[in-house]
Amino acid sequence: MKIKQVILRHMEMELKSPFVTSFGAFTKKEFILVEAIDEDGVSGWGESVAFHSPWYNEETVKTNWHMLEDFLLPLVLQKPMEHPNELRQRFAAIRKNHMAKSAIEGAVWDLYARKSELSLSEALGGKKKEIEVGISIGIQKSVDDLLRIIERYSGEGYRRIKMKIKPGWDVEVVREVRRRFPDLPLMADANSAYSLEDAERLQALDEFQLMMIEQPLAADDIVDHATLQAKLHTPICLDESIHSWEDAKKAIQLGSCKIINIKIGRVGGLTEAKLIHDLCQQHGIPVWCGGMLESGVGRAHNIALTTLENFVMPGDTAASSYYWERDIIDPEVTVHNGVIHVPQGAGIGYEVNRQQVDRYTVFKKIYDA
Repeated sequence: MKIKQVILRHMEMELKSPFVTSFGAFTKKEFILVEAIDEDGVSGWGESVAFHSPWYNEETVKTNWHMLEDFLLPLVLQKPMEHPNELRQRFAAIRKNHMAKSAIEGAVWDLYARKSELSLSEALGGKKKEIEVGISIGIQKSVDDLLRIIERYSGEGYRRIKMKIKPGWDVEVVREVRRRFPDLPLMADANSAYSLEDAERLQALDEFQLMMIEQPLAADDIVDHATLQAKLHTPICLDESIHSWEDAKKAIQLGSCKIINIKIGRVGGLTEAKLIHDLCQQHGIPVWCGGMLESGVGRAHNIALTTLENFVMPGDTAASSYYWERDIIDPEVTVHNGVIHVPQGAGIGYEVNRQQVDRYTVFKKIYDA
């Protein structure tokens, strides 16, 4: 593949309702949409999942644009490649900036699959024709509001519910949810809101038969998580702590978790995500695919990744209509009884709707080889 041109678009899409976590509230999603075009005029699409502020990690939309423009795109445009895996080595000298790397690498993966006349899931080695999905629900104004939302989406067939928690919105709230929904597959996501001093409070969650507690402690920690996991019956799932295959290896060796959430952007792209998947499979650590409020392009990449064998727990890839009045792909992602049917067309399997892309584009810039 010879990439002749890359187009970066600064996008802004309004969420249908605010999404609230322990680290902030979102009413709109700013992101970078990446289009990589080869010498035959074929396009591949990727998406940066960085937020406009450094809440989730240190990356932002602005820092991603800077890294793409000044460092990553020159490495992509400088010479042809046989396979997207090669970008992992090309980018190795650039520290971190995983979401920026993932954005362009995802576009190249899509382009590679299209040129190879394969679906992206097939190109990655995925076998599943359908994937189970759950839904992530932010912190609500009241417990009653939360219960109504859970009732709605559990009634629509989502295979599990993930609820955000934080100090003051945890044990008592989970107790009410469990009282109303005694058999519901339920996860709690703390987004690093606790410390080891909160161990007893987190132990109190053991009585509710949660599937997992996601990232209770600091984002850069795997040592204290090992201490906490030894105190809990509930499995700990690591999210923000896992940025690479190396991080996953250390967490597994230390016993820091029993489950790992793989987010493509957080780990630097599909190539690294697949390596982490394979490592976890070798060690009997189940994985699932987390969400970052993606548009349809990022959502399609998540679907393709989830077709790999060790993604055995429902991911966060909800239907497009859960977040957006109108997504930027055709058809939009739909969920039927908690299942997404994996598209079989070449590449991501969805067509990017350029009219909708133009509608949401704030700024764009073209880079030629």
